[in-house]
Amino acid sequence: MGNQFSYKKAGVDISAADAAKREMAQSVEAADPRVLNKLGAFATLFDARFPGYEHPVLVLKTEEPGSKQLLAFRYGHVESICYDMVNHLINDIIVMGARPLSVQDAVICGKLKKSVVTRIVAALAAACREQGCTLTGGETSEQPGVIPSGTYILTSSVVGVVEKAKIIDGSAIEVGDAVLAVASNGLHTNGYSLVRALMDEKPKILKAEVAGESFIDAVLKPHTCYFKALEGLFDMGEIHGLAHITGGGIEGNLNRILPEGTNARIDRSLIRILPLFNLIKRMGAVPDADMLRTFNMGVGMTIVAKTSAVDTIRRHLADKGHESYSIGEIVRGEKKVEYVNGLKWPKPE
Repeated sequence: MGNQFSYKKAGVDISAADAAKREMAQSVEAADPRVLNKLGAFATLFDARFPGYEHPVLVLKTEEPGSKQLLAFRYGHVESICYDMVNHLINDIIVMGARPLSVQDAVICGKLKKSVVTRIVAALAAACREQGCTLTGGETSEQPGVIPSGTYILTSSVVGVVEKAKIIDGSAIEVGDAVLAVASNGLHTNGYSLVRALMDEKPKILKAEVAGESFIDAVLKPHTCYFKALEGLFDMGEIHGLAHITGGGIEGNLNRILPEGTNARIDRSLIRILPLFNLIKRMGAVPDADMLRTFNMGVGMTIVAKTSAVDTIRRHLADKGHESYSIGEIVRGEKKVEYVNGLKWPKPE
């Protein structure tokens, strides 16, 4: 007889995958009574009753952690990239005043390694629990010949809910409102193609320290999630808009919530630039305009609110461990972010 073929010989070991899924089920096992079935069913059943909501609106989002995941797996930061993905995902729906309910993930790989995949799912489940939502399942796909062995590609989707009358979409923004910055803890999940190019071109950056930690630890620090800090502010009518600062920087994200007839005037000199961005700029001789377009520059979230509420908002965020400060105001304009003054770069340490 000629060569015998099997799925295992072709690169997919169903028995190994099943063993991994049995272990993953322990991580995903939900105590959430809204989850009506167990992992292993063809789809998740989630109870759609929303006590306390008069007109619940579902808020949906899909996200992936970009090229940061390449560095994360290369340097053994498996759990942190899972937190990156979940935290970024949740930030994208809370800017509308939504509370996260459930997350579904997909793990795509060239060769399924049980020890890695179970760590991924356990971390995703833990990241969800920390934000009061549930990892209800997802998909694990082994694709030999399509994706190189050792490569893992992550993506996930979230479902959240918001009371229709309390949606925060920027429509209430008006001339005279203040723009607050809420501090990031680093790059979050954007700008990694530039960072990887810099690492290849100038590998000595790998030996640099940033605020007492290694460069790799600094660039792979998990994306801050702002849900627990912001949820206590959702019912404030004085908050008119929230923008998650991701790819495109302040200009490319804050403009997404501006209503007709308004601009956001941002004073670049007020941005409290983190040391990591200072290092990247110096090592790569990156122009200020590219830094602003590529990175959050130390601003993870912006809040547009009535000036009378600024002190209350800042005290609340400080109590939750988040630094915030004013960086601009809303003026008449054409739905754009306009910058004034230049970035004020700190002196190298």
